[in-house]
This record gives sequence, structure tokens and C-alpha cells, in this order.
Amino acid sequence: MPTLRQLEYLVAIADARHFGRAAAAVNVSQPTLSQQVKALEARLGVTLVERGDSPVQLTPVGREIAQRARRLLIGVSDLRDLARRSTTGFAGTIRFGVTPTIGPYLMPSVVARLHRDYPDMRLHMREGIPDDQVAELRRGALDLVLSPLPVAGSDLEIEPLFREPLHLVAAPDSPLAETSFLRKTDLAGAGILTLDRRHHFHRQAQQICEDLGAEILRDYEGTSLDSLRQMAGSGLGLAILPELYLRSEVGGEHMVHRLEVSDWTATRSIAAVWRHGAAYGESYRLIAQSVAVEARRVLRTID
Repeated sequence: MPTLRQLEYLVAIADARHFGRAAAAVNVSQPTLSQQVKALEARLGVTLVERGDSPVQLTPVGREIAQRARRLLIGVSDLRDLARRSTTGFAGTIRFGVTPTIGPYLMPSVVARLHRDYPDMRLHMREGIPDDQVAELRRGALDLVLSPLPVAGSDLEIEPLFREPLHLVAAPDSPLAETSFLRKTDLAGAGILTLDRRHHFHRQAQQICEDLGAEILRDYEGTSLDSLRQMAGSGLGLAILPELYLRSEVGGEHMVHRLEVSDWTATRSIAAVWRHGAAYGESYRLIAQSVAVEARRVLRTID
């Protein structure tokens, strides 16, 4: 029978599509990984990897076995977590994925609350693009993800947490900032700055532009909310920024002015996501509730 380690090597190759990077991901030398995959092929009597191609390709049966191996490895990891939880309770390291449009502006106070309530729990925080992180969650590389909705999948537990207002901002000397009463029609044709198109935030900005009759400035996509604020503050265009960012110490309204549009509002919904049936599912739910409590506390102070 194949060993779990051999299956892990095959899954690493499927993910990295490169022998060297796959070996680094599983902390072995490239010759060791290559030899073990060959041994797996000999044991199964099939060719799993098409050698000589770059990037590395799996054969059709290799892809199918890798997909099933991934599910098996996740199941084994959940069994270990279940056993560990029975002896340690709410403890250990949780791999927590957050989008950069939320994490830096909400998570510091959440982490402080969680550490106070659960001192034996550790959080390995990783920022990334929500779609990519949900894919990592499905692969078992993350345990819990904080993401904007929508997220879908019968293999996932999706816990809606809070709804956050979004705001249009402009440079303080923009004619729009100097107008006391704005309507949607005043924003027709306006240029809107946003993040690159891999982000959920970009897709929501597109929807907002369609509603306002505005246009995304595709030649000036930002890499962070800070970059959007700075470009908007320089007069390059308008930006859409979340309420938690505008009220945070690391973000804020320095150099920009909120536009109050009488007949327009926009929000985004944030959820916690983890794998259905995860051994630490109830612990993830407690973490999600802590995130929701902190976000609602901050948003209530705004109201």
C-alpha cells in the first residue's frame, strides 16, 4: 500500500508543478521526493507524473489519485486534530487566513481578545487573496479563513459575521468634496481606483461603478487599501474604502474626504469559513464569534 508520505509528495507536485518547489514544500530533498514518487508509481503500477515537461504535469490517473490523496490527507489531519483536542482542549496553532482589506484593521484587537480568553491557542496569521485562501482551505493548507462573501461550497462551513459600510473618498480639494449635497448622478463618469482584479474587492468595485455610472481606472490598480487612499488623496481618482479601515489607527482618513451621497449606500458582508466536519469546527466557531463581537463593537461606536 502507498504510504501517507508518498501521497503527500504527489499532492505537493500537483500543487507546485515543479519538483524542486514541491520538495521544499514538504521539507525533503528533490532526489528523495523523486525517488519516493517513483516508488509510489511502481507500487501502484501506473505512471503518475509526466517527466520532462515544464511545468510538471500529472497524468490523468495521477490527477485523480492526487485529488483523492488530498482528501485522505485532510481526513488524517482532522483525525490527529480530534485526538489532540481531546487531550489539550482549545489549544495549539491555528492557520488563519485573512484578506489584506480586513486583517490589519480588525485583527489586532481580535487577537488580543482571543489571547486573553484562550491563552494556550496560537494563531498563524496569513494574508492573501480570498479566492486563493479558500482554495488553500480546501487543500488543508489553512484551517480558517476570514473572507468577504460570497463564498460557496457544500464542503465548507460558512458563518456570516457582520456587514461593513463602504465609502467613497476623494482628495480634500476635489470639486466633489466641496459639494455639500451629492447624488448618484453627480458621480456619473467619475474615475474609481481599486485593487487588482484578483481581489473580491475589485469585483465589488465594478458593481458599484455600474450602479453609479462611474468607471474603474484600470491603469492605476492599487496593491493595498493604503495605496488606494494615497492615490485618491493625490487627486488621481476616487476610491472605495471600508469603514473599519477609515476608523483604524493604521488606516484612517488622513489626506482624503468622505463623500456623502444622499441616494447611495454600499456594504460588504464578511464571513468565517472552515472545512465541513473539521475536528476543531466548534473552536473555529468561537473564534468567528470573537471576530463578529469585535467588529460590531467598533461599528456601533461609529453609529
